[in-house]
Amino acid sequence: MEEKLFQGQNVLVVGSGISGVAATELLERLGGQVVLYDSSDKLTEEDVRAKLPAKSKARCVTKDLPRDLLLQMDQILLSPGVPTDLPWIVERKEAGVSVLGEIELGYLVEKGSVAAITGTNGKTTTTTLVGEIMKAHLGRQKVFVVGNIGNPYTLEASKTEEDTVTVAEISSFQLETVHTFRPKVSAILNITPDHLNRHHTMEAYVAAKQAIARNQTKDDLCVLNDRDPYTEEFAARCPARVVRFSSIRPLDEGYFLGGDKIWKAQGDKVTKLLDIHQDMNLVGMCNVENVMAAIAIAEGMGVPMDTILNVVRGFHAVEHRIEYVDTKRGVDYYNDSKGTNPDAAIQGIKAMSKPTVLIGGGYDKQSEYDEWIESFEGKVKWLVLIGQTKEKIAACARAHGFEKIRFADTFEECLKLCTRLAESGDAVLLSPACASWGMFPNYEVRGRQFKEYVKSLEE
Repeated sequence: MEEKLFQGQNVLVVGSGISGVAATELLERLGGQVVLYDSSDKLTEEDVRAKLPAKSKARCVTKDLPRDLLLQMDQILLSPGVPTDLPWIVERKEAGVSVLGEIELGYLVEKGSVAAITGTNGKTTTTTLVGEIMKAHLGRQKVFVVGNIGNPYTLEASKTEEDTVTVAEISSFQLETVHTFRPKVSAILNITPDHLNRHHTMEAYVAAKQAIARNQTKDDLCVLNDRDPYTEEFAARCPARVVRFSSIRPLDEGYFLGGDKIWKAQGDKVTKLLDIHQDMNLVGMCNVENVMAAIAIAEGMGVPMDTILNVVRGFHAVEHRIEYVDTKRGVDYYNDSKGTNPDAAIQGIKAMSKPTVLIGGGYDKQSEYDEWIESFEGKVKWLVLIGQTKEKIAACARAHGFEKIRFADTFEECLKLCTRLAESGDAVLLSPACASWGMFPNYEVRGRQFKEYVKSLEE
């Protein structure tokens, strides 16, 4: 196997979720002496131990971390959900202890090429599409799709070879802890306010996103959204070669939407690539941008355009992102549970073509909801609110003159209410503009419960 990068090193892994467990296993294979720590009061050391392979020698600690043990650590690996500004982590960083995350750890082991994708919205769709394109080009065994999409990089990194490609969806949380990470092609799809409860300021959130290209050079490629002010500002100082895509204007170089067609401009040559109505199964302008970004990323990775377009033509929406579920009693149901911030939820509304009963609300990430409410534009028939943010959203909606609001205390109550409010010819859209935490462990569980309820409805 690869050189024992962590041989003899005392490494503290913080967080015992799927990411932390995968990192622990990899670190042990790399020669590290690992302590797996979880601060949860609900877990015992035995609970954490049960998550690891029987052969693991990692020490498991829960609740309070002994200070003498902390001081023995040479390196600290944080799971994505662990804030980097916790006082004890800041103290250890200032003492010279290396603090890294699973993306950095995976990259240290990576042998092949990497395409990395970030952005506030569209990451999962774009990453999945790029992964399918790369598999069509190289074969399924040569491609690993990892990261925030739900498959830890650390589970796959040791399987890579010089001729493999890793396609990584990377969140702002994960980008806070990269150091040497350098993708061959990076992409920042868009940047809009999100996770401000974690990053505290928009400037810090933007800086985290832009870190995806920090170590790139002019030998590498960075794909940027021409219509986004944050990515456009970054273009002038991006260390990589920049390729743009635009949904609002023609470009002299790059990929753009003109009429109903996606075009590629290169020098004096402009080539039609596809018709967004005839050649795409995805709905909404957000997905037009996702497709343009995926085309740019895949071509930057050396995939022939014919292969790229063939995959795009057969590609369908990923689960939980403006996903058509079923039609019951003349009502179309859409699962957009991954719409966990206002900008993502705006895209869900834009994709609707019928009067819509909209489900909103959830965990408060300190978002503002004005633009989301303004996007209703006569499409939203009823707004049914749940979760921690329901009163805050209702107040915002009323301030904008929207009064057709109903509340529900449970998700089941909410779904039954939507069924009563929706009439034949309407749509019901789960696109909450909020995270799921508090009522659900994650947006996937929220989305699947929605789909199970829809499937249970009588015709």
